[in-house]
Amino acid sequence: MIRMLIFLALLCGAVSPAQAHKPSDSYLSLSVTQARVSGQWDIALRDLDFAIGLDQDGDGKLTWDEIRNRHAAIAAYALQRLQIATQAGPCKLTPVQQLIDNHTDGAYNVLRFDAACPGDVATLDIHYQLFADLDPQHKGLLHLAHDGQTITAIFDPAHARQTLSLAAPDRWHQFRAYVIDGVWHIWTGYDHILFLLSLLLPAVLLAAPLNNLRGAFIDVLKVVTAFTLAHSLTLTLASLSLVSLPSRLVESAIAASVILAAVNNLYPLFRGRRPLAAFAFGLIHGFGFASVLIDLGLPQGALLASLFGFNLGVELGQLCIVALFLPLAFTLRDTRFYRGVMHGGSALIALVAAVWLVERAFDL
Repeated sequence: MIRMLIFLALLCGAVSPAQAHKPSDSYLSLSVTQARVSGQWDIALRDLDFAIGLDQDGDGKLTWDEIRNRHAAIAAYALQRLQIATQAGPCKLTPVQQLIDNHTDGAYNVLRFDAACPGDVATLDIHYQLFADLDPQHKGLLHLAHDGQTITAIFDPAHARQTLSLAAPDRWHQFRAYVIDGVWHIWTGYDHILFLLSLLLPAVLLAAPLNNLRGAFIDVLKVVTAFTLAHSLTLTLASLSLVSLPSRLVESAIAASVILAAVNNLYPLFRGRRPLAAFAFGLIHGFGFASVLIDLGLPQGALLASLFGFNLGVELGQLCIVALFLPLAFTLRDTRFYRGVMHGGSALIALVAAVWLVERAFDL
């Protein structure tokens, strides 16, 4: 009974309400020249609207006049949540200009500012608190340029303060940060989890002579390998800007893939071709994974390192899910409970994904 409850909790947790768009990110670019730091901070308008209210007439649409009227409030809200200091003391942040730019997931406010620091900069201590009280999953992606070098970092509530040395960038620290971000991207990406679970549910219900743990493991290995190869391919192509698809199309297609994978458990669509389906839909999911990296604008060398780290993190997060799922599913495979989860759970997954599809396709 305990195992049944754990399995049900795992599945129900996965189908809890999720975001209709990619997770909230902002893009902070800093350029250091002696004692002067110039910055550009791209923050999603939808996040700012939620935090401080930009839509003055409440019609659900943001106009340039509405945004411009809130420029002072935007600058005050953002810069109060960013502290930059050097080894000699804090830097004074002053807003310079605000523009609008489009990223892969929508419109962003571009806040340009200057930071006057006491003396030449050798290290930067950055304390990032944007949306920390509103969205624990929000991340700030930092791109720091100095003397032809590039340093990257990822800020979240657990890593809100970081000290960066301009003398020798810690590549291992940067790589590790992207591995961790890849893991969390999978664990908080409910659509990716539901797609994977929908494909894995039938793995322990194979017909003889494959209805054993070895047969289930081989089946899972085929599905996961196909999904991994496919999303790694498009993640790489998209992150290197070799292939580009609109975010709205990608997110809608991901929702549709979840529906098809879940419906396949109720009415066979792929039959014995789930690995092929995993590969085909994995190509789309790869574009979704890439969306978190594309807008950072890293130079080629740093992008390749961060890309590899992020992809490794995605795989580790995925393997953790499989490691939890397979033994438990195999233990429960002959029970009415599991068959109920197989059919009822798949129907619920399809319903949730249908809601996502409507939200994403019509940008609700």
